[in-house]
Amino acid sequence: MKPAIEVLEIPREELDALLEHARAALPEEDYRRFKAVVEGLSYLTELIADKDTTIRDLRRLLFPLLTEKTREVLRRAGLEAVQKTVAKTEQSAADGKQQNKPGHGRNGAHAYHGAQRIVIPHPELHSGDVCPACAKGKIYVQQEPKRLVRISGQAPLTATLYELERLRCNLCGEVYTAQAPEDVGEEKYDETAAAMIAQMKYGSGMPFQRLERLEQNLGIPLPAATQWEIVEEAAELIRPVHEELIRQAAQGEVLHNDDTSMRVLHLAREPSDERTGVFTSGVVSVAGGRRIAPFFTGRQHAGENLAEVLKRRSAALPSPVQMCDALSRNTPKLAEGVEILLANCLAHGRRQFVEVAANFPAECRYVLEMLGEVYHNDAAAREQKMPPEGRLRFHQAHSRPLMDKLHRWMEAQLAEKKTEPNSGLGQAIRYMLRHWQPLTLFLRRTGAPLDNNLVERSLKKAILHRKNALYYKTENGARVGDLFMSLIHTCELNGVHSLNYLTALQRHADQLPRNPAAWMPRNYRGSIARM
Repeated sequence: MKPAIEVLEIPREELDALLEHARAALPEEDYRRFKAVVEGLSYLTELIADKDTTIRDLRRLLFPLLTEKTREVLRRAGLEAVQKTVAKTEQSAADGKQQNKPGHGRNGAHAYHGAQRIVIPHPELHSGDVCPACAKGKIYVQQEPKRLVRISGQAPLTATLYELERLRCNLCGEVYTAQAPEDVGEEKYDETAAAMIAQMKYGSGMPFQRLERLEQNLGIPLPAATQWEIVEEAAELIRPVHEELIRQAAQGEVLHNDDTSMRVLHLAREPSDERTGVFTSGVVSVAGGRRIAPFFTGRQHAGENLAEVLKRRSAALPSPVQMCDALSRNTPKLAEGVEILLANCLAHGRRQFVEVAANFPAECRYVLEMLGEVYHNDAAAREQKMPPEGRLRFHQAHSRPLMDKLHRWMEAQLAEKKTEPNSGLGQAIRYMLRHWQPLTLFLRRTGAPLDNNLVERSLKKAILHRKNALYYKTENGARVGDLFMSLIHTCELNGVHSLNYLTALQRHADQLPRNPAAWMPRNYRGSIARM
């Protein structure tokens, strides 16, 4: 028999004092882990004390699912997934194309679009020369050269030390100093330094202190406080572009939104404000083939931030589609006359069944495989590069019968009392039925997505920052973080080199207030070319 564990009741104030003592005694990484253990245990204790917390909630918290793929969910429930025929377009069926097998994971030379390119001509032969092998034919340059990729390492930030020779007259004392090269510049930190620091901090989640240690080890001292001063100054220069980015996001055809928790240590609140939470909201605006991803950190929920964005929307545009999960805080309270078409995330509805599949394997299998066919249909439309109208007709022809059949099945489960309404399965069914109209908007509206995965992937930027840096110190720090995350992630979504983009914005900062719309990620190269 295991010995009894001594139980100590420690007030929260003593825990905070213990953490402060540990901060001074432990290395930073050890302190971060110790703090996570203490706060995790405290949170777990609060959950257990809450009478509404279930064993399923605790199991989901402590042992999260590594994957929600139907095959793996059913395997854990002791079932085998049934392979069903996926609907295809007439064109794809006529072509008889098969899905490509997964590759080996290596990158070809074409993937290195950020690499320096050096063209090496043949040292002896030229186009039009006689072939040395047969002495009859002529040789010509091939359209595709042979490519070699060579990768070398370097520090994120490097420094060049210019030693300007000085000469002094031994009689009059006059000192003569060599002139610095013209391209040296007046500033110690150039635009690329600010862009790289912002990329590392807000694009890759590396805290200032960690970058400071890395650069110190590489012989380039860069204090964390200096890093902050550099990115803060850069943020002020490019703020007009960020404001324009938000304005253009408001004009989107589809607006995804969601939020995640965040910490801001020094956050001013109104005396009447009873809220205690702080959030980072993500919005991904889709219009045509362009995507814009602004972030907002503060006390407001995702719906409130989306409402602020929509205030900048042109009144001449039709109502946009808003995609979110079914939480009420994600839906904006709009001004009179402003309308949106609400779409709810089908992946959230599906997850309700994933979580109870072990207890209701046969019923959940039916739902998951039915929804799987709908997702396969959407993938087929995407692979065929259908226009929005064609995608809508394709879903109406192939997915509507599936969703109608699923709707009838779920209604029958409750009406015929095959499922207890308050059971896990019953709650999942009731969730789907309660939100059926917004969950199936993709069957009625052109361009409506199936799920909210796009913005949930975007929020990983904020989650990565929270995981590594733990918090923003001030509201101003959060604003700077939102600005750089917005610009960097918008570049990523549109295939634009974010480091080059941030550098270009700083170098042309005097042009930004005049016409910020000309300096978006998609068109800034054209603005530079016209100068």
